[in-house]
Amino acid sequence: MLQSAGATAANQSQTDIAFQRCINPSCAATYEARSVRTACDRCGELLDIAYEWDRASVPAKLSDFEAMWSRRYEPMRFSGVWRFHELLPFCRPDEIVTVGEGQTLLQQADAVAKFVGMNPGQLHLQYEGMNPSGSFKDNGMCAAFTHACMMGAQRAACASTGNTSASLALYCSATQKMKAVIFIGSGKISYGKLSQALDYGALTVQIAGDFDDAMIRVKQISEQLGIYLVNSVNPFRLEGQKTIMFRILEALRWQVPDWIVVPGGNLGNSSAFGKAFAELKQLGLIDRLPRLAVINAAGADTLYELYERRGVRWNDGKVDMDPIRAYNDHMDREGLKADTIASAIEINRPVNLKKCLRALDTMDGVVRQVCDQDILDAKAQVGAGGFGCEPASAASVAGAKLLRREGVIAPSDRVVCVLTGHELKDPTATVAYHTTDQEMFNKVLASRGVQKASHANRAIAVPNELDDIIKAIQLYS
Repeated sequence: MLQSAGATAANQSQTDIAFQRCINPSCAATYEARSVRTACDRCGELLDIAYEWDRASVPAKLSDFEAMWSRRYEPMRFSGVWRFHELLPFCRPDEIVTVGEGQTLLQQADAVAKFVGMNPGQLHLQYEGMNPSGSFKDNGMCAAFTHACMMGAQRAACASTGNTSASLALYCSATQKMKAVIFIGSGKISYGKLSQALDYGALTVQIAGDFDDAMIRVKQISEQLGIYLVNSVNPFRLEGQKTIMFRILEALRWQVPDWIVVPGGNLGNSSAFGKAFAELKQLGLIDRLPRLAVINAAGADTLYELYERRGVRWNDGKVDMDPIRAYNDHMDREGLKADTIASAIEINRPVNLKKCLRALDTMDGVVRQVCDQDILDAKAQVGAGGFGCEPASAASVAGAKLLRREGVIAPSDRVVCVLTGHELKDPTATVAYHTTDQEMFNKVLASRGVQKASHANRAIAVPNELDDIIKAIQLYS
């Protein structure tokens, strides 16, 4: 049920401390927070939400946020996003929209640590699939949706591989204030995710093309029809996604881990994480930064290609655009489309590329790519530990295993892998991996280069006879 967080005179936020700022240091144009923009009017670059921190009510230390747990009867403090309102104070408490997002878990996963090659107690999984719509997207959506309500929006739109559309549709349905308009590519969304958007009443527009095509169209449509755009070009989305890192620190008793490992698709998460830690360091709330690893699927590895192979860097905001343009032209000439079982990160042109480059620079980051075979093997190991995830999520675990094998991550490092979505987001991939049906395996997985299911947990076929069933249980259990 939608709840509107109440405000008191003591905790009213002065929203004029927040403003939008161009990420291009040579431009740095600023705009009011209470305005709708997805790019700088002057130079066309992405925008940040920035704050006059000396005027904000920031706690003296992170552990002060623990007091918020005693106020969980307040909708704002029950939310795992708005509990940290003082670190994203772009709105007043009475303007906040929440559906109870952010009730997530950081799990110490020793069985997965063994698979990755880590010491016991050193690998943790941040399970964002526990959000109301089943993915991390709710962290950012509640922030963007709050801003949309502040601006009086009547419709909100997104392009989606599935999770963003499910999240937007949920918030629109819960509030009954807006209509969701979602754009998806043909054949590029799992039924688990599509079912949510349809069930929640969203207007679903399926175009002939992939996510990148849908992203171009939704930006055009939103501008022409005055529809509020909630894709992660919207800077308020990333403000909400920062709080994933705050909850990780909270679960680790405010100790900074050595590594954050995250799947890379549209690169909103990695961008938000870099901003979160940069701000915490600026505010003196942490004394060091973790390192960042962004993991692409091999079938959608634009960031890996640009960062690790072509040397594209943030370079204090002076990003060399020539390699980026050359690679985009190459993809267009060859007709290359993203293709991976990890559909949530099946994106060729990540809109937050430059913000991610900045995050990699801030956090001394690395980028890797992993194949679908490695992703599904890692997914099976995560599931065997009791917390299943969708394929894209498992890219973080597969990436950690690769970095451990390379010696980049030490076995004694404290590593957090972010699991971005719930297992039931894409049950077809899970069943195909564990199935005894070779035809299904070939259709869903082998067509994408997955040759074997090394960690499959297959069903046992037995006659419908009591003695045979008992023998099978005794044999295999």
